[in-house]
Amino acid sequence: PYHYVPTEWICVLFVVLYSISAALHLGQALKYKLWWMIPTATFAGLLEILGWSARLWSSQNPRLLTHYEMQIVGTIIAPTPLVAANFIILGKVITQIGSQYSRLTPKIYTIIFLCFDVVCLIVQAVGGASAAHAASTKTNATMVCTSSHVSQGANIMLGGIAAQLSAIVIYVALAAETLLRLRYNMPFRYIDQPRILEKGQPAVTQKLQLMLFGMAFCTLCIFIRSVYHTVELANGWAGPVISTERYFNWLDGGMVTLALYTLNFFHPLEQFFILSLTLSN
Repeated sequence: PYHYVPTEWICVLFVVLYSISAALHLGQALKYKLWWMIPTATFAGLLEILGWSARLWSSQNPRLLTHYEMQIVGTIIAPTPLVAANFIILGKVITQIGSQYSRLTPKIYTIIFLCFDVVCLIVQAVGGASAAHAASTKTNATMVCTSSHVSQGANIMLGGIAAQLSAIVIYVALAAETLLRLRYNMPFRYIDQPRILEKGQPAVTQKLQLMLFGMAFCTLCIFIRSVYHTVELANGWAGPVISTERYFNWLDGGMVTLALYTLNFFHPLEQFFILSLTLSN
């Protein structure tokens, strides 16, 4: 079903990398009590471990469809919880820098994007399961080059990925607007108790700047991965993109690995942990 045999050592490498990142995310979440990082970044790592373990299994017996179905579902939906982590982080960043600069309040921002992300997760999971079932019954799971007909599973999965891609674009646009308004002191609304900076105090600390850079890079990686899968599914289940292993290794596995480790190194734990201590005192 792959149109190639997954390379064993590459599968082992990604399983190890995702295992380390997921363990780090879990440890960081428990240590600093950032519980929302468990169902987001940590869960994303676990789903990737599932997907790449299935590919590793397929490297030994590529004709078995059970492993193929597992890797479809695991690798397709895994980045969605990671996107949710970025949505939550940006809401907390807006709270810290001042909600008057944001078009949406942090609470509304988080609710809207998280609900949309959950919908995308469900859609991609349903589509992935349906496409996997189509593969197991040896029916077409996506567009046929000589026909305009498409299978239900691949269409659903493609729709979920495209919707997530749109959400990322809107998320980036709103985040950029907020930071530009902060940069040029152009509040979107006036609030009763705005954040007041002391003389010489920067609006964005150096640590927060680094975390924002990490979020931007993480989002870029997920965006590249989403574009790849959109093109992959649009070209067909037996098309040249999905049939080329190196595309998947670099543009899916590589991008999600970079995104996960970016949040490990530019983690919000220190920034928000220190902030919570300051507010409590």
